[in-house]
Amino acid sequence: MTIILDAMGSDNYPIPEIEGAMMAVQNLGVEIGLVGKTEIIKQHLPDNFDSSKIKIIEAADILEMTDKPVEASRKKPNNSMAVGLRLLKEGEGKAFVTAGNTGGALFNAISILKRMQGVQRPALTAVFPTRKGHCVVLDIGANADCRPDFFVQFGIIGSIFSEKVLGNNKPRVAMLSNGEEEGKGNQLIKDSKEMMKNAGFNFVGNIEPKEIFAGEADVIVCDGFTGNVFLKTSEAVGRLMTDIIKEDIKSSFITSLGGALVKPAFKRIRLMMDPSEVGAARLLGVNGLVFIGHGRSNATAIFNGIKAAHTDVKLNLINEIQIAIENQLST
Repeated sequence: MTIILDAMGSDNYPIPEIEGAMMAVQNLGVEIGLVGKTEIIKQHLPDNFDSSKIKIIEAADILEMTDKPVEASRKKPNNSMAVGLRLLKEGEGKAFVTAGNTGGALFNAISILKRMQGVQRPALTAVFPTRKGHCVVLDIGANADCRPDFFVQFGIIGSIFSEKVLGNNKPRVAMLSNGEEEGKGNQLIKDSKEMMKNAGFNFVGNIEPKEIFAGEADVIVCDGFTGNVFLKTSEAVGRLMTDIIKEDIKSSFITSLGGALVKPAFKRIRLMMDPSEVGAARLLGVNGLVFIGHGRSNATAIFNGIKAAHTDVKLNLINEIQIAIENQLST
């Protein structure tokens, strides 16, 4: 199985990408198509680089984080994202992973791969830890403005993902709102209620952020603006709590002793809240498996993005989503 990796995506490219690719080759048994400027990549190759498993593919251009996605993608048609996604479309790989410009990745993925038949809008999808395991939240940034019919498709896509990837039987679908009551929420939430009730999945109503982390739903549907704010706030709170606990443990001899006793539990919490353990968000609803990670991704995050791609390929996730969308359209 070949996974195509954008070598010029992260803030510190191509070092995390090279290291993450080597970890994936060693631990997952995959092959990697490493796409980017060959001269830059070769400057950072370690002595133990496995050229038989990691193929370097030239891409003349780089989409920088500061670039305007649409304008830059058109001016740089051979950017590493576009080259990688064209390879995916041509069947040269099973999935595409990048830690680059999110807007650029969205534009290139939709332009090159196109939307699945019947899909109104692809959705960026993230997995969050909860008290009961994990839930999936979509959209987290692809569609700032949504319609009720988008929400229905997000619910369908999220349900398939939750069932196939997270192992939830009859996953509970909820809309992120400022209150659990049916009358709460903005106009989009209120207008979507009846369509969500009649969509055929296990809709359980509105949900507040605190209930999300309590594990009261398996699929959380929201517009991309709300989802992105929720994602970034959650990550910031997670980092804040981790930093405060670390500082308090080191503040005195007594707390340091106590810290040693709870170190295993603290490590589990840190890993649960660490975005690099998730690796990348999935762009679901396009004709191909696309994973978009943080610009600050390290080698672990890149590896976990590749690992998620490896899992979804084995589960045939794209085909499962397409079948579900077709079934919804036929009812």
